[in-house]
Amino acid sequence: MAPSAEEILSKLAQVMDPEIPGLSIVDMGMIGRLEVGSTVEVDLLPTYLGCPALDVIRRRVEEALREYHPVVRWSFEVPWSSERITPAGRAKLLEWGVAPPPEEGTPPPCPLCGSSDTEPQSRFGPTLCRALYYCRHCRQPFEAIKPM
Repeated sequence: MAPSAEEILSKLAQVMDPEIPGLSIVDMGMIGRLEVGSTVEVDLLPTYLGCPALDVIRRRVEEALREYHPVVRWSFEVPWSSERITPAGRAKLLEWGVAPPPEEGTPPPCPLCGSSDTEPQSRFGPTLCRALYYCRHCRQPFEAIKPM
């Protein structure tokens, strides 16, 4: 008997982003297409084309679904957007101390104190999808997911 889509999504929700512990690829909005029938097919959406974690993520998905012999591939038909991050994903980013992506053209509020008195420090953070900011209120640096 074929698994349900809910069962597969539940297993995919256990696949964590290798760069942000506790944040699943489902919360990041990286599941582009899921087809469940005689086979299980999963199309993943990369957050950045040059992300060094793409192979790791694909292998983790294959491992999580190995009992179904899944077909897992990266898809570029629909571009990933930071708007795909779920509300739960945004909350988890804040818990980890990373600001969710702000609206285009506005600096993100500080995930540490909530102040909006922040300024960019570098467009280049520790990963391709993050940038560095500084909070003038609490005087702490922080990372933010880049809006796309």
